[in-house]
Amino acid sequence: MDSPPPIIIGNGVVVTMGSTNRAADGALLVQNGLIAAMGETAALRAAHPRADFLDAGGQYIMPGMICAHTHTYGAFARGLALKDPPPAAFLHILERLWWRLDRALTPQDVYDSALVCLVDAIRHGTTTLIDHHASPNACLGSLDIIATAFREAGLRGCLCYEVSDREGKDKARAGIRENERFIKALTPPDRPSPSQGEGASPAPPPLLSGMMGLHASFTLSDETIEEAVGVARHLGVGCHIHVAEDDADVRDSVEKHGLRTVHRLQHLGVLGPQTIAAHCIHVNSRELRLLAETGTLVVHNPRSNMNNAVGTADVPEMVRRGIMVGLGNDGFGNDMFAEMTAAYLAQKMARADPQALPADDVVRVAVAHNAHIAGVSLGGLHSPVRLGQLAVGAPADVILVDYKPPTPVTAANLPWHLIFGVDGGMVTTTMVAGRLLMHNRQLLTLDEERIFAQARRHAAALWQRF
Repeated sequence: MDSPPPIIIGNGVVVTMGSTNRAADGALLVQNGLIAAMGETAALRAAHPRADFLDAGGQYIMPGMICAHTHTYGAFARGLALKDPPPAAFLHILERLWWRLDRALTPQDVYDSALVCLVDAIRHGTTTLIDHHASPNACLGSLDIIATAFREAGLRGCLCYEVSDREGKDKARAGIRENERFIKALTPPDRPSPSQGEGASPAPPPLLSGMMGLHASFTLSDETIEEAVGVARHLGVGCHIHVAEDDADVRDSVEKHGLRTVHRLQHLGVLGPQTIAAHCIHVNSRELRLLAETGTLVVHNPRSNMNNAVGTADVPEMVRRGIMVGLGNDGFGNDMFAEMTAAYLAQKMARADPQALPADDVVRVAVAHNAHIAGVSLGGLHSPVRLGQLAVGAPADVILVDYKPPTPVTAANLPWHLIFGVDGGMVTTTMVAGRLLMHNRQLLTLDEERIFAQARRHAAALWQRF
């Protein structure tokens, strides 16, 4: 297959992010899925006269956003009416909604729900998602189904299946096997290949990868965790698990195992620099120290946490301790700009402190930390993918944002513009690996009307089963 022609994205404000963040008029040259050059628009066009040109028209040219923890299987929960009494606690929400929903999912539902979420991601400029899936009655092959949706959409993703003992040992083992099968089956270009020797061209950054998914400490036996961790280590991947989202997780761990949640997971080998610990709300100082010492990746999900009334993670203290804490949505909409604003406001409210988490720290969490988390999850510790920045050699995951600031924008004050001025609805163009997925708000890879019409039909049938 011939490589697509190079393309110059210019006449815009290039916001590089990365360690040397800059915001200045300029352009990018995209070639072979990577950013090949950066500079002034006229100079790049003169140097590459055969390249296609995409006129940003003064828009902001930015790296694509990343969601470090999501659940693409949850789209059909929107509008679903529970006949039970309203949930009064987090466990009620799981038992009456989510665990009933995931048991009702068919392979077709898994596919439809994923596509609905990926349409939303493209529209809001979220180019990489780390997904955590559950469908205990449609487990085998479920990750392939989601991967198909990702490939059709053109987005990057790291996928896993949620292993849990809540449906019995057989289904827990089936979940482990599904993760193992999927990870082993990934082949280039979805999975990086070993180097072919000195001087060889580097493998293209992967679009898809896999991890070992685990639900949470309170639904997992020691035996199941140890088996899952053993498989993960053999495959060289990390685990993706919910940690201390609610105090019920902590109480269960102390009552059954004599250890708080983080200490139990460390004892069983779960923690480490490739493992994602989602939430980490009900953790104490010793547990924070352990997360820092093990290099475990933590993901904060403020909108979900507020919705479930489970509390607010101490993100300022995590940042202070050097914990690599990123930002996810836990299945909420894929507008990560909105998630940043929620994170900024939630910390102030929870701590009654207007200086609790400054905007520059929020952006560091959502961009730089998410880039690290996704980079390691996609490429591994030794060859992480360079996401979250516009730089020569980085993947061409690019968005255009139609933001018209009422005041000057500089690299220094950009975080406050992002928190107070920008939202995902301003994204007009989304590109991943040099491929346009949306341009001028027109989806190019997915048929939104067909996807949503099909989803409505299948959602109605699922609600009947539910």
